[in-house]
Amino acid sequence: MSTETFEFQVEARQLLQLMIHSVYSNKDVFLRELVSNASDALDKLRLAALRDDTLDADVSDLHIELQIDRDARTLTVRDNGIGMSYDEVGQLIGTIANSGTAEFLRELQEAQDAAGAEGLIGQFGVGFYSGFMVADEVTLLTRRAGERQGTRWTSRGEGTYTLEAVDDAPQGTSVTLHLKPADPDNQLHDYTSVWKIKEIVKRYSDFITWPVRLVGETGDDGEAAGPETLNSMKALWARSREEVSEEEYHELYKHIGHDWREPLETIQLQAEGTFEYQALLFVPSHAPHDLFNQNFRHGLQLYVKRVFIMDDCEALLPSYLRFVKGVVDAQDLSLNVSREILQQDRHIRMMQRRLTKKVLASVKSMMTEDTERYATFWREFGAVLKEGLVTDPDNRDALLAVTSFATTKGDDATVTLRQYVERMPDGQDDIYYITGESRESIDNSPHMEAFRERGVEVLLLTDPVDEVWADAVGEYEGKRLRSVAKGEIDLGAREDDRSEDEREQQAEAYAGLLGWMRERLEEDVKEVRLSTRLTVSPACLVADANDLTPALENMYRAMGQEVPRTRRVLELNPDHALVKGLNEAYGHREDPSDLTDTAELLYSLAVLAEGGRPKDPARFVQLMADRLERTL
Repeated sequence: MSTETFEFQVEARQLLQLMIHSVYSNKDVFLRELVSNASDALDKLRLAALRDDTLDADVSDLHIELQIDRDARTLTVRDNGIGMSYDEVGQLIGTIANSGTAEFLRELQEAQDAAGAEGLIGQFGVGFYSGFMVADEVTLLTRRAGERQGTRWTSRGEGTYTLEAVDDAPQGTSVTLHLKPADPDNQLHDYTSVWKIKEIVKRYSDFITWPVRLVGETGDDGEAAGPETLNSMKALWARSREEVSEEEYHELYKHIGHDWREPLETIQLQAEGTFEYQALLFVPSHAPHDLFNQNFRHGLQLYVKRVFIMDDCEALLPSYLRFVKGVVDAQDLSLNVSREILQQDRHIRMMQRRLTKKVLASVKSMMTEDTERYATFWREFGAVLKEGLVTDPDNRDALLAVTSFATTKGDDATVTLRQYVERMPDGQDDIYYITGESRESIDNSPHMEAFRERGVEVLLLTDPVDEVWADAVGEYEGKRLRSVAKGEIDLGAREDDRSEDEREQQAEAYAGLLGWMRERLEEDVKEVRLSTRLTVSPACLVADANDLTPALENMYRAMGQEVPRTRRVLELNPDHALVKGLNEAYGHREDPSDLTDTAELLYSLAVLAEGGRPKDPARFVQLMADRLERTL
């Protein structure tokens, strides 16, 4: 048959030169592109055969073949799918400018790094041309199903291509790559290596619908063997739950989650309509050790029509669900869509919203139906989930519904905010909480004394994020969230409390001491007052309602943010012997300057009681040593 030679358009030649000269660092994607094209061709033939009973096409064994010829250094990707006619080859393969080459080149020039560049293959119909990254010459042989004549297309990527009508072409399409020599320095692998081909198929094409078979030479030692299917085809997310065993789900989780333990929860979602996708998510049973590391790899695996696109796709779930593992398979995204485009794609944002709601709904079901599993979940992931109370206000109500907290009314059990509110006594209008490094330190905090004496339940919050979300949330079902270590607290009168007149007399009696101490400690405190929250300890430090806590100040500084040091309020217990003695001593001295050391000690004791550190430890030790010496 006659052979015709054509010239590529100018833009197409530019594109081929860029391909040939190694624009892309990850050249393995060429095989993913060719296998994906073959899979699409098989899908189209199956659909065409269903629509047209008279179509003269063999659909009995639809598959993809890979054939390696080590001597000739060729790799052939063959399918028995829909194929192309002579005219279609010229339109779809010969004139790639029609597929948006100019736009592709513009995007390629704007891509600042290799990752951004690699994300452009597939967006503009140039996936087939990725073969020129690894081949000196590409030959395509194709015959459209139902037709008798085939077409051969050949090019060395140097500006021209040939088209030839042939009579002996089998149904479908084969692409033969005449491979370049391996060049490890330029990330060009030996694609006649069987193990390398298996690795690429397993990574990118393991779950596509059709079998990918390696035929002919199946060993690097040159020994011939029968066809070997390289992909599992087990896209469990595309099958109903009844068709899949728990063992199969668990094996998939262990594979994608790199975990030897079974997952705590399996979540399946199938969305239909204008934008179709399937998702299979797993909640691990243990938190990874690096969950809070800055470089923690989080996100789901993204597939498009069962073709692997990327690991760790952060755009599919918010950061506070970064522990969730799994697969999302979209039907309408382009191959190799870049991470930058994903962040802007409205379909991705829609998927993220729905996946987030699905995960939170599953956690809520776990809470109501299996308290033991929920307890495991909260122990492992509660701290990271609470980040969403700050970063995701749209889902704040759903998050509050699945959070739980340790309280002063239980050693091990946790309670939800709803449970806390339901058992609040009459007259209590606020939800009280305290934050700190550990339960032991805050359970014995001086701030807790009046609450413990009156039997008022307090939430015990020990995660760093608790310092932030409690202020951000502010209230729950109309009940204000109040820190027991901030602002003035009024818990009502105790049975042994003095009358109002006696309280006023007490305030007058201590007014001189309070004013004097404020002057002596003005660098550290902004006010000294009598306390209603202390029953045992002599003193404590309290922040004003809108002030930052010391822990929050330290957190901001650790993140590199400069925040001014906040002076807090020193509260004194007027019923404590030390405070009474200090007040009496102050009242009997014309010059109370010799009491300055005692005032400093009292302040330092308040700092120590909340787990802090005196600003001058050496001076504190010396003052304590002097006081102890006087007692001997």
